[in-house]
Amino acid sequence: MFTHNKRLQYTVRVSETNSGLANLMLEQFGGPQGELAAACRYFTQYLAEDDPGRKDMLIDIATEELSHLEVIGTIVAMLNKGAKGRLSEAMEAEAELYKNISGAGNDSHVTQLLYGGGPPLTNSGGVPWSAAYIDTIGDPAADLRSNIAAEARAKIIYERLINCTDDPGVKEALGFLMTREISHQRSFEKALYSMQPSFPPGKLPGMKEFASVYYNMSDGEAGERGPWNSEPGFDYREAQPAVDGGSGMAEVGLMKTEKAAIDQLAIRTRSDPQSDPCTGAELGMDPASGPGGDAAKTSSPAPKPGSTGSSGRGSKSKP
Repeated sequence: MFTHNKRLQYTVRVSETNSGLANLMLEQFGGPQGELAAACRYFTQYLAEDDPGRKDMLIDIATEELSHLEVIGTIVAMLNKGAKGRLSEAMEAEAELYKNISGAGNDSHVTQLLYGGGPPLTNSGGVPWSAAYIDTIGDPAADLRSNIAAEARAKIIYERLINCTDDPGVKEALGFLMTREISHQRSFEKALYSMQPSFPPGKLPGMKEFASVYYNMSDGEAGERGPWNSEPGFDYREAQPAVDGGSGMAEVGLMKTEKAAIDQLAIRTRSDPQSDPCTGAELGMDPASGPGGDAAKTSSPAPKPGSTGSSGRGSKSKP
């Protein structure tokens, strides 16, 4: 059961309307790193979580993200108030109105014309929100790591939005939302590391002979070495094929009937490596520059339909 308090979690004060800035704010309303995506991600995890502590944490944070969606949506709506009134009531001449909505930048005219200045569930580029943003996999260790990364990405977006405005009230509200991303990261990390062991995710262990190997897959100058590819944590090796000791070739077991069909297919579709057929593209190619060079100049053109012999006049033979 959900209840709604009519007061926002954080007071929003907007000094002046700015439809271009409103359009940028949509990134955190209907974008991949936005509040709706976060709320849905944590809510779906909450539904499937069996650990009581993590379950309670997930629904608390999911619900708070909905309150953040309300805050950022309110900011969008308030920044669009001026444009909404001008468009709805046609208070300006056509040319002046067109100038105002097209000169705001950031494709904000789309938001104003299609949605009347309200906050649509799109990102700042007008791309509709998608459930594909939700990457829940159903394993706590994997999902919590994904949640930590999602909160980190959202914090970065808020930082960039703060740098795009000089409105003190908007900056303050965005600063609050950014700070809550930090708090959520900490909660998710605490929950992750309270699980022992928490790495690797899942139940099955890795293959011991490969779990701590680093393969240098780049030719050329020696690459940088660090704790990500150095001893004692990693066995640093040059790239090599067939690390399992096998042939390195693809192998498949086939029944006799399957093998017979495959062999028949191979024979029927076999290419002749000794052939050099003339292609359709080559028929219209400049002989001097095409395949064969000067030799192509001596080749006879294909006779045209209805022609006889090499005269090229298309004369018909007499009966």
